[in-house]
Amino acid sequence: MADIRIKTIIAALALSALAAPAFADAIDGNWCHNDGRRLTIRGPEIVTPGGKRMEGQYSRHWFNYTVPAPEPGSGQMVQMTLLNENTVHLRVGESGTPETWVRCAPSVSALEAAPRS
Repeated sequence: MADIRIKTIIAALALSALAAPAFADAIDGNWCHNDGRRLTIRGPEIVTPGGKRMEGQYSRHWFNYTVPAPEPGSGQMVQMTLLNENTVHLRVGESGTPETWVRCAPSVSALEAAPRS
């Protein structure tokens, strides 16, 4: 009986080790457009593609902000909607064409250095 329990525990541990990492289902993070623009969302804070740090309207699955001067589209509302864990649709203004943004790949500077022996 104890042998069966041990085998069950070992099997459960082995299966849990094979599980894929879970991705957060939230709009927070670093987002990239294929033309090189980047933005970062952390709760209600955003760093816009032009580098302006400001606050917007935040929900786990969407984010809105007004484009600051002198960035292109200044004064217009940007609406972002999370489509899945790696894709956001962004629209500038009411009649703007949706743009597809994806999560940025980690940069070298974002990686932790390995401890030296």
